[in-house]
Amino acid sequence: MAALDYQTAFHLAPIGLVLSRERFIEDCNDQLAAIFGCPRESLLGQSFQVLYPSEDEFERIGTRIPPIMTAQGIYADDRIMKRANGELFWCHVTGRSLERVAPHAVGVWTFEDLSATRRVAIELTPREREIAAQLVTGKTSKQIGRVLDLSPRTVDVYRGRLMRKYGAGNATELLQRLLGH
Repeated sequence: MAALDYQTAFHLAPIGLVLSRERFIEDCNDQLAAIFGCPRESLLGQSFQVLYPSEDEFERIGTRIPPIMTAQGIYADDRIMKRANGELFWCHVTGRSLERVAPHAVGVWTFEDLSATRRVAIELTPREREIAAQLVTGKTSKQIGRVLDLSPRTVDVYRGRLMRKYGAGNATELLQRLLGH
């Protein structure tokens, strides 16, 4: 029987795992490399920015994480990420910091590819991707505005753009299309 230790469990886990320091990848498992479509070694030492569709999204999400993680001890969301070949996909990301008062210092992160059930079918701007990620959680425009530091009216403008792009007649249809139903 093969020996089972923490290192083996880390590398054989069925979801992507990352050990991070200051938003840089210290170590990751093969599943994370498979999700993002690149060799594991090419991710080691890289900034998480290489996994994001844009630098802007990397910065904005990075700003949102500390207050939530400091208050709750954990951070989780569904967001659109980018594979090495440029393909955008939905991903569930969860993280825990080893130091609650310094959320980006040292952390453990999981990445779960949601593309089998949720597709990115339409070209969206970075802000539209952020609004879409909040909409799929069931948040109102006012709640989304608080999370993204936007006015509810601005959120409504982006929701309208998303409805046009997805050909949705109402909010329920938009949500169904964003969820891939």
